[in-house]
Amino acid sequence: MKDTDFGFERVPESEKAARVGQVFDTVAERYDLMNDVMSLGLHRLWKAFAVSLARIRPGERVLDIASGSGDLARALRARGADVCMTDINRRMLARGRDRAIDGGQVAPAIQCDGERLPFPDCCFDCVTVGFGLRNMTHKDAALAEMVRVLKVGGRLLVLEFSHVWKPLEKPYAWYSFHVLPWLGKRIAGDAQAYRYLAESIRTHPDQRKLAEMLEQAGLEQVEYFNLAAGVVALHRGWKLR
Repeated sequence: MKDTDFGFERVPESEKAARVGQVFDTVAERYDLMNDVMSLGLHRLWKAFAVSLARIRPGERVLDIASGSGDLARALRARGADVCMTDINRRMLARGRDRAIDGGQVAPAIQCDGERLPFPDCCFDCVTVGFGLRNMTHKDAALAEMVRVLKVGGRLLVLEFSHVWKPLEKPYAWYSFHVLPWLGKRIAGDAQAYRYLAESIRTHPDQRKLAEMLEQAGLEQVEYFNLAAGVVALHRGWKLR
């Protein structure tokens, strides 16, 4: 059986999804507060930028993968899209669905694995995944599935933590491995979950490598945009054939 990364730890591939699920089960109730605190609110700007580059037209069908608490999905619906939320984690998906309903939005939500999407070929105009690809066991398989369900002419947007500008590596590492776990313990009650976050960022492909992976999955005109000096990157690619 093959191994894969779970942060800096190597675990059997068959165990990673469950381990990631335990992380999000633990932090679900405080997930949104932690996002605001650990990013100083910048995650809202990053998501707004992703939505602006999605170029949504009213009535388009959008699949939001790893929806979590639903920030991207709600913003895409506000642009007039018909959005389907998916997540492998039931508690996070329920939180996103409930927040959408509380905001007066219709919120179809399907619990499923991003590596095995339960949708036919070529059925969405746009696919988005925000801060979720990093947690998937087989990223290449997940990207292939995202491309499969895109219509010709559709686009994929991947918003994810990435590799920071080199002069900032040391202070960013100190923040990631000291401050984040400390915040996680005091706010979410789980330091280890946010230690995993810091480690998973380091093992995730950098900007150029992820762009290559999108191209290998069948996308064209792939480009990426560094946000906050590379702390986060938004990748966009188009399915043209």
